[in-house]
Amino acid sequence: MFSPVKLASIPSPETAVWYVDLGFVEIPIRAYALCMIAGILVASIVTSRRMRSRGAPPNAASDIAVWAIPFGLVGARLYHVLTTPDKYWGQGGEGIVGTFKIWEGGIGIWGAVAGGALGAWIACRRMGLSFTLLADCIAVGLPLGQVIARVGNWFNNELYGGPTDLPWGLEVYRMSGGTAQTAADGTPVMLDSLYHPTFLYEMVWNLGVAGFVFWLDRRYRFGKGRAFALYVMAYTAGRAWIETIRTDEALTFLGQRLNVWTALTLFVLALAYFVLRKGPQEFLVPNPGSNGFLAVTEEEYRAYQADEPSEQAGEPDVTSTSGTDDR
Repeated sequence: MFSPVKLASIPSPETAVWYVDLGFVEIPIRAYALCMIAGILVASIVTSRRMRSRGAPPNAASDIAVWAIPFGLVGARLYHVLTTPDKYWGQGGEGIVGTFKIWEGGIGIWGAVAGGALGAWIACRRMGLSFTLLADCIAVGLPLGQVIARVGNWFNNELYGGPTDLPWGLEVYRMSGGTAQTAADGTPVMLDSLYHPTFLYEMVWNLGVAGFVFWLDRRYRFGKGRAFALYVMAYTAGRAWIETIRTDEALTFLGQRLNVWTALTLFVLALAYFVLRKGPQEFLVPNPGSNGFLAVTEEEYRAYQADEPSEQAGEPDVTSTSGTDDR
């Protein structure tokens, strides 16, 4: 089979998995997993910097990640399996065994955010931290992490749209077991057309989302989870139209992919939260008599910082009328 001649296009990798031979066993190194790990690291680093600038201890973000990451992975996989049941339970599906093969791709951002939020909420409760402060701090790091994680879809030759003749059309290989299938002459088999690189569209969109949220949050100093609501609105606005271009298998409802309806629903909910929820940007100071923290205003936080050197000789001066322990 001959590959079509393309004057301008985006190439795709022929391999998405490499093997390290230890002599007695071969260990697979999957690009998809590496991209996910890199995305998580970037999101954690950015979130940690934002949390520390608001009074959180240095290890807060990493301690929360210990809870959020496994919950997020489980939620992401569950959402994917539940919304693409034919792939696992239909004719030729792998059943329960296939649902655990997360390394082959197949996670849903909605489930990742929901599961990760549950894990983060549990961690915040245990650590005595404001959950809404965490949400605002992760609103920039999360879309940046998504950008990097989407590179894994490029390696897997997946999540592309319909055919296109645009100069950034994507070359796609027929993949099997993480490697491009080959013809009789040993050349990799490529699909006959170029396709919309929808994962790339989402990467570019998410870069814009991160910059947009960072800029507006820096200017208006959102609090009580409003920066996170802004992220949800910005992300879902892009995901809704990008989803209409995708051609991979998905459940549909009223003629539209389920993810389109999910994005629109979350946009409306986030908009309502953003409009109705009021409150200043939150900062953290130690809560006297406990291992937790009080959520206070920026003015109260600056006052605490100014008084902190003198507190070592006496009782901490952390009096606040609005600094409730908003966990």
